[in-house]
Amino acid sequence: MTLRRGLAVLAALALSACQTLPDRAPTMAVWASSADASRKLERQADISALPAATSVPDELVIDPGQPDQEIVGFGAAMTDSSALLLRDKLTPAARETLLRELFGADGLALNFMRLPIGASDFSVKHYSLNDLAPGETDPQLTRFSMAEAEAAQIPMAQAARRVNPDLVLMASPWSAPAWMKDSASLIKGQLRQEHYGTYARYFARYLDAMEAAGLPVRYVSVQNEPDFEPANYPGMRVPPAARAAFIGQHLGPLLAKRKNPVRVLDWDHNWDQPQQPLAVLADPVANPFVAGVAWHCYAGDPAAMETVRRAHPDKEVFFTECSGGQWAPNWGETLGWMIDNLIIAPSRAGSRGTLLWNLALDETYGPHLGGCGDCRGVVTIDSRSGAVTRNVEYYVLGHVSRFVRPGARRVASQGGGADVRHAAFRNPDGSLALVLRNAGKSAAALAIRSGGRAWRVTVPAGEVMTLVWPDEGTAR
Repeated sequence: MTLRRGLAVLAALALSACQTLPDRAPTMAVWASSADASRKLERQADISALPAATSVPDELVIDPGQPDQEIVGFGAAMTDSSALLLRDKLTPAARETLLRELFGADGLALNFMRLPIGASDFSVKHYSLNDLAPGETDPQLTRFSMAEAEAAQIPMAQAARRVNPDLVLMASPWSAPAWMKDSASLIKGQLRQEHYGTYARYFARYLDAMEAAGLPVRYVSVQNEPDFEPANYPGMRVPPAARAAFIGQHLGPLLAKRKNPVRVLDWDHNWDQPQQPLAVLADPVANPFVAGVAWHCYAGDPAAMETVRRAHPDKEVFFTECSGGQWAPNWGETLGWMIDNLIIAPSRAGSRGTLLWNLALDETYGPHLGGCGDCRGVVTIDSRSGAVTRNVEYYVLGHVSRFVRPGARRVASQGGGADVRHAAFRNPDGSLALVLRNAGKSAAALAIRSGGRAWRVTVPAGEVMTLVWPDEGTAR
């Protein structure tokens, strides 16, 4: 079944739910991906509800009456590499087709995008937005320039936003301009304290330019991976005390004055050091300007997200970077790990959205300059033929992005047995969506109960399923 046909079926399900008679039990629509890759986000036969009074064992209970966080969305990063491939390696018609497949309502419906501010390792040159000759400084930012971003990243982000006008943008710098740093280089080093005010204005200039380009940014992080100084691509170490001072005394107050305030996320790094965002949030000056905490997957355990959220339940949670790669070539293992750790665990820890790393890379896992040599994009665009390959990351995102709409709320879900991982959501239209995976080695037979109804479901070992149905109120 094509993606267009699959979404049409989903729309028909929602419409039919609204027209269901009171004595007619609602059906559950099912999409599945198997551990052996024989099914990839494939529509299965609908499941009819059991009679309302039926009592069933092994229940997975969904309670829409216990809502939690509101969902922003799901997506990936428009790196320079992704943008160059979209711009240069596809015909205009093929590019439009792919963008509609990725961002369109009848495709994956991705609606969240991360943008590097300046170069990352997935750029073909290292640059900032204010590069100078060695020894020069520019505290008034007179030579600030968006020229590099305007070459490919901005046009491709604009093209995606034309497909989905509700696309939410997050932006992250990999490094301040070299002349602001104690290393005098984009590579390694820390921001000099005397440039904190200038660097805050640098953020503001970037945000102004993006608004002028029709790409308003809703979230920024202070620094991508602030506890890491890469050896061969732009990076910058920003310890917790420095982040707190920069946010509380410079960036936060400046962004708060904007007509459309931009929300600041701290950390934007791995699960292994929850003490770092906790230290920033403990600062009384910085705390009011920190909207939330962003997380990456490359070290530690997802439980760190819940630890920080319990300490600061008023702050937002986002998962903002993880890349698949050839270090994990097995489809089933990668599918299961990503669904468990990048979708279900963050959602249950309060995350409002998940972002993967590169939206697109080529057949040699690039182009890149330093950094990761075998990272995989959500899609692969062959630089010779323009052929598009949909990788496991594509289907991981699809299991939520197609069915959990912006403005949905995660709702309580419990039970299902020790091997079944799950997260449930109630969409603005009243439909319910459940993402689950059987992590066991044998099939799991369970009953999903919501309100006064239950559905019997058998989930093969390693299987990922998304199940969608109208809630009892909608069915009436």
